[in-house]
Amino acid sequence: MNPRWALFFKLVGLIIVVVFLILLFPPVLEFAEKAAGELRFFWWLILLLILALWLVWGLGKKKR
Repeated sequence: MNPRWALFFKLVGLIIVVVFLILLFPPVLEFAEKAAGELRFFWWLILLLILALWLVWGLGKKKR
């Protein structure tokens, strides 16, 4: 598979998971709104996004 297509599918999968979780857990949406409104909660949201990105790209790599 072309690396660009693999990246595209990973990004689409990540977006689908985030939307699904927001729809499944309304408190997550409330937390994200609070996080965007108040800076003291915002670093948690950034940390969760970094963790999600690390899981998407880190688990797909082959070990040497």
